[in-house]
Amino acid sequence: MAKYAIVMVRHGESEWNKLNQFCGWFDANLSEQGVQEAKAAGDALKNAGYKFDIAHTSVLTRAKNTLGHILEKIEQKDITIQETWRLNERHYGALTGLNKTETAKKYGEEQVQIWRRSFDVPPPPMEEDHPYYKSIIDHHKAAGGPAAADIPKFESLKLTIERTLPYWDGTIVPQLKEGKRILIAAHGNSLRGIVKHLDQMTDAEIMKLNLPTGIPFVYELDESMKPVVSMKFLGDEETVKKAMEAVAQQGKAK
Repeated sequence: MAKYAIVMVRHGESEWNKLNQFCGWFDANLSEQGVQEAKAAGDALKNAGYKFDIAHTSVLTRAKNTLGHILEKIEQKDITIQETWRLNERHYGALTGLNKTETAKKYGEEQVQIWRRSFDVPPPPMEEDHPYYKSIIDHHKAAGGPAAADIPKFESLKLTIERTLPYWDGTIVPQLKEGKRILIAAHGNSLRGIVKHLDQMTDAEIMKLNLPTGIPFVYELDESMKPVVSMKFLGDEETVKKAMEAVAQQGKAK
């Protein structure tokens, strides 16, 4: 029997999603489509009757603005919001800013898929001469992220999960147990880490999961935080399927 429920949503399409660029820790904003996706997510939650006590998001604008549009739609702009770098997207290292299709043409689809979809193989590191290195350092310094020396130069999904799960276990789970109604607006890879943890998915299984942008999904959990209902999307099946397929097509040499 379910005792707790939590809603999660991947941010709407970002400007760099639209350009098919590796984004990671770079602070890209939402595209116009992303804004509409965020508002649609808010409408879906409003129509389903959801209300929240606390919201969690990353320190990246695309996730924060997605959350803002959702809260405006459900008329809950004044609830408590907790921001943390631990919910950031995976750090794509030296790939940050590169076009995924062009990168696939240069290195081959197989290599790009290894970088994007292997569980524990990270991309090449971001060095200090990378064009977006300073931007990322400066943003996280201002946003209360980790110290510059502690900002990763790259992350695999495994490393992303290792910095996301302590926040899940140490902050979100205690709030759920207090009876708080929680919404998380974050990123494809930080959310995949939580999904892997909840559903006890294998490394191979989680690598096949393509989370769509801007479509909320619900978990219902029992007293031991095990799912009674897993990944119930608040959207029609065809829309969710098409959104997942669009994510899967990224990184292919068209």
